[in-house]
Amino acid sequence: MFAEDIIIKPLLTEKGYDGIADKKYTFVVKKSANKTQIKNAVEKIWGVSVESVNTVNCKGKKKRMGKYEGYTPDYKKAVVQLKADSKAIEDFNSLS
Repeated sequence: MFAEDIIIKPLLTEKGYDGIADKKYTFVVKKSANKTQIKNAVEKIWGVSVESVNTVNCKGKKKRMGKYEGYTPDYKKAVVQLKADSKAIEDFNSLS
């Protein structure tokens, strides 16, 4: 599995914006990826050093459109904490 396949996209929420100042970044990741694979992917893509990774499996919400109903897709969320001496991820600099 390649590093680019593990990290799907950043998850930009109000709580996620607050963590950027503390070098905490939130990503949507592949459901089958474990913490070690996520850590290695972030270190390879952005060239930073990761201190810890926390993950949570999020269930999809129930949505309706008229008489039809279904669920949005399930996804896995990862919160990545960088080391204090590590540089920040450049893609998030304009957001903090």
